[in-house]
Amino acid sequence: MRILLTGGCGFIGSAVVRHIIRHTEHNVLNVDCMTYAASAVTVAEAAKDARYRHAKVDIIDHAAIRRLFEEYQPDAVMHLAAESHVDRSIDGPGAFVQTNVVGTYSLLDAARSYWSGLDTIRQAAFRFHHISTDEVFGHLAPSDPPFTETTSYDPRSPYSASKAASDHLVRAWYHTYGLPTFVTNTTNNYGIWHFPEKLIPLVTINAIEGKQLPVYGTGDNVRDWLFVEDHAEALVLAIEHGKPGETYAIGARQPRTNLQVVKSICAVLDALSPDPVGPRERLIHFVADRPGHDFRYEIDPSHAEQALGWTARHDFETGLRKTVQWYLDNRAWWEDIRSRRYTGQRLGTQA
Repeated sequence: MRILLTGGCGFIGSAVVRHIIRHTEHNVLNVDCMTYAASAVTVAEAAKDARYRHAKVDIIDHAAIRRLFEEYQPDAVMHLAAESHVDRSIDGPGAFVQTNVVGTYSLLDAARSYWSGLDTIRQAAFRFHHISTDEVFGHLAPSDPPFTETTSYDPRSPYSASKAASDHLVRAWYHTYGLPTFVTNTTNNYGIWHFPEKLIPLVTINAIEGKQLPVYGTGDNVRDWLFVEDHAEALVLAIEHGKPGETYAIGARQPRTNLQVVKSICAVLDALSPDPVGPRERLIHFVADRPGHDFRYEIDPSHAEQALGWTARHDFETGLRKTVQWYLDNRAWWEDIRSRRYTGQRLGTQA
């Protein structure tokens, strides 16, 4: 397939690009306008392959997106481009509405125009895959069952509200216009090349540097963690086998409280790179909770596992050790971000 993929220099998008080039014969056009969280080095391996192209285009630029469809003639779209940090959405929600809502509309409109001009066979084969989050479902109480594809929407932050809006647009284009779209919702991802404002990389880097490890509230908020390379595999299987009108909830059945995550990072670092001062749990620092902090997210991935023939390869302990080791081995990348590019707004414990 010829895949037009948005946000391919971001955390999850770059993992998908790397998976496509390493493990499939597909071609990919990476449409990424290179915002603060994008990094070209994440796809440097793919850039050496003739099947890969990058277009520095903002998805809200409707005319430019239409031109890309006409020039590239894709067989499928994988839409990952999004503003995704909850804390940033609290401080500046306008950018989230523009990228996540207006940008998704722009992409859908261009895709429908392009798809309408295809012959019958190519129309039937075309897919528009929208990648979303479990945060659109709101939050779970301790005794609630995990989210599924039929869970009602109840977004609680500007970020999750903007993603919920984009999900609804994608489904509306399927029901109203017949555009063959489908949606995947996933839980918290972690892994290599993760931007340092998110919980696991932030805590890992702070712990490496001997700085305080900020934890919101009491640290009891629960998240279901999925290693990003496992998610990338699932997303590629979805674009190959996903059915129009469907929803696939993708998760790894690895729930942990935020405090458990932070303590696990400390334990892994203490094993891989002991601190002469002592165990790193001494650095944990509880801070005031953020507004609208959802208590728990967790996904039941049974439908996606059966429909896509996929299960997550990594348990949390294995994936976390790989992640922490990568940050130990790649100081130059995150030190550059911390010193020259990143001007964080809150403490960064996104989860």
